[in-house]
Amino acid sequence: QVQLVESGGGLVQAGDSLRLSCAASGRTFSSYTMGWFRQAPGKERDCVAAISWNGVTTYSADSVKGRFTISRDNAKNTVYLKMDSLKPEDTAVYYCAAGRGSFATSVARAYDYWGQGTQVTVSS
Repeated sequence: QVQLVESGGGLVQAGDSLRLSCAASGRTFSSYTMGWFRQAPGKERDCVAAISWNGVTTYSADSVKGRFTISRDNAKNTVYLKMDSLKPEDTAVYYCAAGRGSFATSVARAYDYWGQGTQVTVSS
């Protein structure tokens, strides 16, 4: 089993930046593809970014391209989501996920482990 704990969420104003962190434990972190998903009230849980086990390949949703950057530090068992130019529509609970695939994917079913989520609220 892999345990994932997100942190770094909070309340910010539009245009501000925020950096989310996801700390992993329990299994070998470096072998997993990692993803960030978000869910706003009344919306589905959708992938915003993903990164392969070695960081070579990444995915980012069209809605966040150019604003969000996913990265990982395998030595620290941590994946990050740097969010710039935040918009009110970015408001959601953000979830970290780990999958056993070797490439980045936006498909939720490819992920086996999920964190508890961290709230990001962007005011206008």
